[in-house]
Amino acid sequence: MKFIHTSDWHIGRQFHNISLLDDQRYVLHQLIDYIRQESVDALIIAGDIYDRAIPPAAAVQLLDEVLNTICLDLSVPVILIPGNHDSAGRLSFAANQLKQAGLYILGDLAKVAQPVIIKNKHESCCFYGIPYNDPEHVRHQFDVELTDYNDAHAYLIKQVHKGWDENQANIVISHCFVDGAEQSESERPLSIGGADRVSGDLFEKFDYAALGHLHGPQYKVARHIRYSGSILKYSFSEQNHTKGVTLVELENNKLKDFRHLPLKPLHDMRIVEGELESILQQGRVDPNFEDYLLVRLTDKHAILDAMGKLRDVYPNVLHLEKPGMMTETGTHEVDREKIKRSELEMFQDFFNQTTGNELTELQSKAIQQTISRLHHSKVHG
Repeated sequence: MKFIHTSDWHIGRQFHNISLLDDQRYVLHQLIDYIRQESVDALIIAGDIYDRAIPPAAAVQLLDEVLNTICLDLSVPVILIPGNHDSAGRLSFAANQLKQAGLYILGDLAKVAQPVIIKNKHESCCFYGIPYNDPEHVRHQFDVELTDYNDAHAYLIKQVHKGWDENQANIVISHCFVDGAEQSESERPLSIGGADRVSGDLFEKFDYAALGHLHGPQYKVARHIRYSGSILKYSFSEQNHTKGVTLVELENNKLKDFRHLPLKPLHDMRIVEGELESILQQGRVDPNFEDYLLVRLTDKHAILDAMGKLRDVYPNVLHLEKPGMMTETGTHEVDREKIKRSELEMFQDFFNQTTGNELTELQSKAIQQTISRLHHSKVHG
């Protein structure tokens, strides 16, 4: 049996006020191609399907298109759980009816011990879904005393273990933060102060743990306890991530193998650093000039309309930093020597940057006279 593990689609997300919907559509079509090519028996989505609890209509439409293709056109069942960005109640609308179409939405904490059983000609597999939860949710649902996220997760997994068949392949799907795993800037914290961490040891008895929430592909404690990572880079801190999905293969009700299937983005997300002129020259020949960029300029002098100049060659520069304008001590103070320059010197810089020419002697004299008159009017006003 084969299935694909994915998570953290965040459909509807914006980045620096740019909609990523077309980027998400682009990689989700690649996912559909993988489902066809690998002849998988199921698709698992471990939470954060949407980017917010009330997603925009265009995001809902994209998800509907994708799930319709997978469940109806390809006849591949989809099992998903809500993440912390989703509204479990809204995402679970019509969940009972949608089962008939092969879409299993596991958003009810009270049903964590009830598996979705997927069968093929050779074997069957039990999938248990643990949607995003916090101690208060679990405490209220089961009337038990809990102190933190780890206690809550331990209690839910204990409910699963009570009724499972150890002779079957047992897969858990969970949206949580495993202690010690690597996070990135684009993930919304589950709590303050690290109380959201859960122990990876809780998942060891499962044949595979399909985790969501952290955006970098990784495993913790054991190789079968895995985050597939997000389908796209959602912050510049993720520029070195290789995004994709995880193909999992079972044999004789046990884990046989898994491998990363990469997703190629419509626009990559990367950081470019250097002096303005060097970056402009690079941009004129860069085949990936439409990538989403954070640019760090190392120039130590003032530059007029740096963003405009950069966007002439890199139209998707989303953020600009100027560390070269800061002092070498890193105190983020403007160089005091530059502040001491006269008004005439600063105007000469401005004129040169806007026209590409130096002021003539006559022009300099006229500007100096104007500056003198302005000073005189201030004093005698």
